[in-house]
Amino acid sequence: MGRYVIRRLLQVIPVLLGATFLIFSVVFALPGDPIASMAGDKRMPPHIVAELTERYHLDDPFLVQYWHYLSGLLQGDFGETFAGGGVSEIIAGKFQVSLNLALTALVMETVVGVGLGFYAALRRGRAQDTLVLAATLLLISVPTLVTGFVLQLLLGVELKRSTGIDFFPISGAFDGWRSYLLPGFVLAGTSIAYLTRLTRTTLAEALRADYVRTAVAKGLPRRRIVGRHALRNALIPVVTYLGADLGTLMGSAVITETIFNLPGLGQELFRSIYERQQPVVVGIVTLLVLVYVLANLVVDLLYAVLDPRIRYE
Repeated sequence: MGRYVIRRLLQVIPVLLGATFLIFSVVFALPGDPIASMAGDKRMPPHIVAELTERYHLDDPFLVQYWHYLSGLLQGDFGETFAGGGVSEIIAGKFQVSLNLALTALVMETVVGVGLGFYAALRRGRAQDTLVLAATLLLISVPTLVTGFVLQLLLGVELKRSTGIDFFPISGAFDGWRSYLLPGFVLAGTSIAYLTRLTRTTLAEALRADYVRTAVAKGLPRRRIVGRHALRNALIPVVTYLGADLGTLMGSAVITETIFNLPGLGQELFRSIYERQQPVVVGIVTLLVLVYVLANLVVDLLYAVLDPRIRYE
């Protein structure tokens, strides 16, 4: 197990190098002048433009610019913005908001998705199963933008107007964990639908397996058959999906953070792309890739917990 963990950690290095190189090349190819965009409609003095261009190596070839960035990154320095601010400070101020939002969405996704999938699998072919499948289809079909505004109106505005209590804040991150309830559900909506269907399918297949029929023939209680035998095997693909989805939730929160005015990485990433702030864009993407890779490593290690037959050579 120890050698496997070390091998997986070493695999992170080429993944991060490839990710930073790819996103740096994409940002480098974007049209426009980042120095000119800082001045807006006004014309910046030529000597200041020349000074900033030299300071940030904007006249250097792509590989030289990438090497300057990578050299700083290897020393733990994400660089600085074209306005002179530290990228690390920007990421640190936004990361906690995005992490809180992603974890809230992941908890909702796990509880609701696995719960509904479990419920539907045990009632496969009945009216309850059909109702769950119809609800998940609705979640998949409705865009996040529509879901966010509808829930803001119904649960944020109308519910507050009728009860006088602000149960679900609809803007900002000023109310602690309650600020993440509504945006967390909006962000997790599609994932809840997919996870429900995945849990239902895998558990239904496990309940038809030979080892389950053997357990039934032995006279084991149904609760033990479902919980200890079928469910543990059915959860392996579910855990895989959840591990991969943590990075996806953090990286795809741009729309949700915009709707609910949450100052997270998604909003900052969108703004930085628009302003061609290369160090900020690459820094945020590098962090998201690292979260994604580490989450998948944890998932791989959980396989051995769910199924002791799995061994790592």
